[in-house]
Amino acid sequence: MTSADGPPTVYWRPGCVFCIKLRVKLRLTGTRYRPVNIWRDPDAAAFVRSVADGNETVPTVVVGAGPAMVNPTLRQIRAAAAAGRSAQ
Repeated sequence: MTSADGPPTVYWRPGCVFCIKLRVKLRLTGTRYRPVNIWRDPDAAAFVRSVADGNETVPTVVVGAGPAMVNPTLRQIRAAAAAGRSAQ
């Protein structure tokens, strides 16, 4: 559900402490990302459920054409982005 060459897509929902922490870290490090509120986007919520065993577990992050990562660390997101760049 994300473009292969764009910034990571971060699926989140309001009130999620884990989402807040990750988004703050992304902002503080200057990491561009595309936020998607799953409470406002039913297709995004369905996508998150499809990769999180039927649950709406957020943050869920997709980097490029890679697999979805449920509740990843900033380090995991950066590693996935670096791996995507080196594969191109």
